[in-house]
Amino acid sequence: MSYKRFDAEDVVVSAESITTPIWTGDVTTLATFFTSSTQIGATSADYYYDIYNTGSTIEGSRVQFSVAYADKKGSGSLLYNSNVTGKSPSSTIYGQYRNLVLGDEDTDFTFGTETSEYFYVLAIDRARYKEKLLPGTLDLKLMVSSSGATLNLTDNSNIVTTTTFADAGRVYELISGSLGTISSGAKNTNGYTTNAGSYGKLLPDVGLILLNGKALDAATSAGGLGTSTNRNSDVVGNNNQTIYNVIRDGANLRIQSEETITSNFVFVRARNSEFNYSTNPSLITGSGEIRHNVMINSPQSYITAVGLYNDNNDLLAVAKLSRPLLKDFTKESLVRIKLDY
Repeated sequence: MSYKRFDAEDVVVSAESITTPIWTGDVTTLATFFTSSTQIGATSADYYYDIYNTGSTIEGSRVQFSVAYADKKGSGSLLYNSNVTGKSPSSTIYGQYRNLVLGDEDTDFTFGTETSEYFYVLAIDRARYKEKLLPGTLDLKLMVSSSGATLNLTDNSNIVTTTTFADAGRVYELISGSLGTISSGAKNTNGYTTNAGSYGKLLPDVGLILLNGKALDAATSAGGLGTSTNRNSDVVGNNNQTIYNVIRDGANLRIQSEETITSNFVFVRARNSEFNYSTNPSLITGSGEIRHNVMINSPQSYITAVGLYNDNNDLLAVAKLSRPLLKDFTKESLVRIKLDY
C-alpha cells in the first residue's frame, strides 16, 4: 500500500442549492386533502388536525402538514377550567408559536402593519422538507365562499428588497397573488387587506405558514370572502375544521423545499513516477526477489481503490473505482472524489 499526503490545493469545498417537491411521491402541488376520523375524535383534535395525502388508512398515506387555530384570548375553544378565563387549547397554541416565532412572551403578532390576536397555523411535517422551504414557490388557494369565490395567496419574497428576521429565521408576508406576484385584485398595492394587514406569514426556516385570521375575516365585508372565525369564549369553535375546509375545497397547495448540499472535492494525483509498483506481497518470492522480471524496469499496476486516512493512518473513507485504472511510468492519473454531507 502506498501513501501520499494531500496538498492544500488538492481539497476544494463547494456548496450548491437543491430544490425538490416536498409532498409524498415528489408531488409539487397537493390537490387532495384528508383527515383521520380517529384523530379528530380524540382529544388532540382540540389542538390540531393532521392532514394526509390520501385516506389515513390507505397504504402510502402520510401526514403532509397539520392545521391549528391560535388565539391570544383563548377564544374559539373550551376552557381548561371554567373558573379560569382565557386558558384553553387555542391560547396554549398561541403561546407556543409566539415563543417559537417571536421568542418573547410579551410581543404580539404583527401581520404587515396590523396586529392580530388570532391566526391559523399550517405546520409542514418535518419529514416532508429537507432543510427549509423555498420562498417564492408558495401558491395556496382558499375556497372562502359558498358561492365558489377563492383567494390565492403567495409570499412576497420576490417583491421585497430587504429580508425580515425573527427568532425562527426569515419571515415573509403572505399577499394576494400567485407565486410571488401580487394579484390585480389585491386590496391595496402591497397585496394586503386594507384594514387587517397581510394575509399571514411564511417562515421557511421552520416550515410554517401562518394565516392571519383577522385578514381572512375582514375579506368578508370587503368582497364576500372570509373564514368566519368563531371567537366566542368557552365554546367548541371548530376553527380547525373551518381552515381545513377552505384549504380542502381550494384544492391547491404548492410549495417546494430547498437544501444546501456541501461537498468536498478531493483530487488524488498520481504522477508518472508514483504508484507504479504493486504492493501485493505475492509479487515477491520467499527470498525477497521479484517474481517477474518485467516488473523491474517496466512495472505496471492497477489502481482499484483510494483510501483517505488521517495523520494517524486511520482509514476514514474508501473510494472505489468503477474499473481498474492502469498505471505505469508513461501515465499520470487524476481521480476526483466527491464527499457530500
